[in-house]
Amino acid sequence: MSPSTRYEAGTLTDHARALLEKAGMPSDKAAAVAGILVEADLMGSPTHGLNLLDQYLEHVRKGHMQVQGEPQVISKRPAVEIWDGKRLPGAWLVLRALDSAIERAATYGTGTVVIKNSHHIGSLATYLRRATARGVVLHLVSSAPSATSVAPFGGRKPVFSPNPIAIGLPAATDPILVDISASITTNNMVKKLQREGRKLPGKFLLDADGNPSDDPAVIGGNPAGSLLPLGGLEAGHKGYGLALLAEGLTAGLSDQGRSQENGLMANTVYLQVIDPEAFGGLRAFEQQMEWIAQACRENPPRPGVDAVRVPGQKGMATARRQQEEGIELAPGIVASLAQWSERLGVPMPAARVA
Repeated sequence: MSPSTRYEAGTLTDHARALLEKAGMPSDKAAAVAGILVEADLMGSPTHGLNLLDQYLEHVRKGHMQVQGEPQVISKRPAVEIWDGKRLPGAWLVLRALDSAIERAATYGTGTVVIKNSHHIGSLATYLRRATARGVVLHLVSSAPSATSVAPFGGRKPVFSPNPIAIGLPAATDPILVDISASITTNNMVKKLQREGRKLPGKFLLDADGNPSDDPAVIGGNPAGSLLPLGGLEAGHKGYGLALLAEGLTAGLSDQGRSQENGLMANTVYLQVIDPEAFGGLRAFEQQMEWIAQACRENPPRPGVDAVRVPGQKGMATARRQQEEGIELAPGIVASLAQWSERLGVPMPAARVA
């Protein structure tokens, strides 16, 4: 087996930032986007890491992602704001919204920012990790109103995007990071398996006629198939309910959703921070979450399972390991970075060879 090629996290962040700046993005926005993308790779989510940089740079070049200006505050109350993101970089908008919500939560116990017209925001788990490190609970939901790939339970025509729903809970050791979709699988996973010529592990899809399928090709058919909601054929009403919840918190509260025209990779975002100090206190919160997390980790596994994990446990462990050993990037991502490096005149970062 040939040795794997790895890169220092800081080096990758600096490189991604330099590419974005060369493309015309101001340094503060470029730093935010680069940091979130590399953090996704660090935590073991390559589909939402530097894999996205090629699309982001193309969208900057074509004007689908705006790089100049500030979000517009549409509505404001002491603990609540609604922003028009003006198609600005999603990572930059969400990190600013997180700062704003934490500041409000310090006074009011909670702070909420809803953003419409954001560009793509990347991996939700990366924001959870940052929020819990600051001692707050973060509830984060997003929808992609220009995308339809998930059918409502009992239907066969796509209506929803996977609509990720996430919450970060501080604990005494590692935080609990719940980042799930309202669909039984994701578009990125379907695309990955199709590229590899593989089937899904179960009948998680419907073809255009509504027949269950494990073949990724049905999603790209004409007419297109759909992803089943979380719970699948038997219990998909649960994922359907979560998809509707996400639509209400994002499109409903912002008045920007599927009833309007939306740009490519558009995201609508709901972000709520809860400060445990306004309730029973951070230390008490962390102790309670640590107890339940430990009870889960120590739970005897059923046959075929090595151990019970807590959401976020693998990502946190992967981040620590790759911070030490370097981040391993797929050859296709390295090739894409090299193409943009040559195109924009930014030297490729030096790699570590394990």
